Amino acid sequence: MKIFRHLKNVATLAYEEDKCVGCGICATVCPHRIFAVRNGKAHVLDREACMECGACALNCPTAAITVTPGVGCAQYIIQTWLPGKRGTSCC
Repeated sequence: MKIFRHLKNVATLAYEEDKCVGCGICATVCPHRIFAVRNGKAHVLDREACMECGACALNCPTAAITVTPGVGCAQYIIQTWLPGKRGTSCC
C-alpha cells in the first residue's frame, strides 16, 4: 500500500530472518502485503505500511515475527478517525 503511511520508524513490527522457515503464512495473512517469500525466507517489503494488526505474528509457527498491536501510529490513526477521539496523543 504505497499511499498508506504512518510516522517513520514507529511500527512495532520486528522480524528475525534466522527463525524463518519460509512457510509463507505471513505473506498470506497480511492485509497490506508487507511480506513476500523469496529464496526460502520471508522478506519485509514495506515496514512503514504495517497497520500492526498482528496477523503475521499470531500465525508465524516459529515466532520469527513480533508485533505489538495498538502501540504505534496505526492505533493513533484509527482513534482519530473515530468520533470523539480527537486529540489522543501518539507514540
